[in-house]
Amino acid sequence: MRLRRNPLAKPYLQESHLVIQEPEQLRGKWQTIFPKPQPLYVELGTGKGQFLAKASTLHPDINWIGVERIEEPLLHAVRKGETTENTNIRYLWLDVSKLTEVFDCGEVQRLFLHFSDPWPKKRHAKRRLTYRSFLQIYKYILAPDGDLILKTDSNSLFDFSLEEFKEMGWKILEQSLDLHQSPYQTENITTEYEEKFSSRGMPIYYVRVQPAKTNSDLPCYLSD
Repeated sequence: MRLRRNPLAKPYLQESHLVIQEPEQLRGKWQTIFPKPQPLYVELGTGKGQFLAKASTLHPDINWIGVERIEEPLLHAVRKGETTENTNIRYLWLDVSKLTEVFDCGEVQRLFLHFSDPWPKKRHAKRRLTYRSFLQIYKYILAPDGDLILKTDSNSLFDFSLEEFKEMGWKILEQSLDLHQSPYQTENITTEYEEKFSSRGMPIYYVRVQPAKTNSDLPCYLSD
């Protein structure tokens, strides 16, 4: 559900110390804005921010970044982040297509895609965040041993994503057609959407994948 426009969102986000205003300046240097260098985990489409607030609290040994392109949900997320007073959390007001402009090669350890828009019409396939052009972006910014976690309530998006992962040579490490009834639920941190869908008895589809790194990728990871 789309949030109502909020004229206060933009100025609030521009003033918050948790929102990075010129992220391009930190490409390759993200560890410098956190109190200590730690693995960098990035949630793509952070929504209202419940996951990130919980995750940064439960895992202080990880540096967390939430990426969201729409200011209204990001406003909610930032406010949640501020209430935690955690120092290992930041936010980017950014479109996912621009990730390589702000993250250097191999800079991110893990990516999360939580309940992304399924874009159900066939002609909109290229807009889905697991379309192959996006997977190429993710592959570039992920560390050699980095991975991506997808959760969705959409069976069609899940099936589409599995096909795209296969076509692009990504390896499936974990998979479940009903996350909350699987062994992977133990480590699961819920989102707002996830709790809503689960309360209706809907299964949550889950997969953890890793891109294949080839010899042609090596110069990227060996460069200064």
